[in-house]
Amino acid sequence: MTGLAKQDWRPVIEAWFPSGLAEAGAETHHWMFGQWFGGGQVLPAAFAPLAEAALRGQLDEWAAAPLGRLALILLLDQAPRQFRAGTPEAYAGDADALRIAEDGLRNGQYDALAHPWERTFFFLPLAHAEGPDHRERMIRVVAMAEAVAWSAPEPLLPLYRFSAEQARGHQAVIARFGRYPHRNALLGRASTPEERGYLATGDLVHLRRPPQPVAYPTTA
Repeated sequence: MTGLAKQDWRPVIEAWFPSGLAEAGAETHHWMFGQWFGGGQVLPAAFAPLAEAALRGQLDEWAAAPLGRLALILLLDQAPRQFRAGTPEAYAGDADALRIAEDGLRNGQYDALAHPWERTFFFLPLAHAEGPDHRERMIRVVAMAEAVAWSAPEPLLPLYRFSAEQARGHQAVIARFGRYPHRNALLGRASTPEERGYLATGDLVHLRRPPQPVAYPTTA
């Protein structure tokens, strides 16, 4: 495990949410959003074996604690998208991440999280996992993203408003197609004519990037 204790979820949380993030200014949070949602390599390669262990169901005991469950969600939902980008396996953990997130929403662990960035990544599997109930889940995702935005500190409002707008954008895509057309080629699925028209626009929700930081006035 390259020095990482298999039973310890803390290094995953510390890697994804750097120390001092709660006290950091808006510029740091904008930079982190760029890493999280702009294709940055947030998790070091040394975490790949942990991600594989999570996919095999060997770390499910982490779910006993709210942040442990979040660490497991990160390994199932985010790590494959980083370590297996450009392959069908990028979505290999989606079903398990969805199950674990849904359980955490039911048992109160989501409500126990202290920060908007933690809550955002906790509910992301509901948006990411395709399936027959995806349209209904997206309604919940939009509601949670909007609630997180309302609770965010004022300097971070542009970021979490962006997150809520992304949720609404993904909801519109799923309401229209029932799946994410941009995954079709990678997963070997044939696109419908309507999906091909959407893809041809180039205005794909998942490619939109967070806003740039804004300067806040200071008092003398």
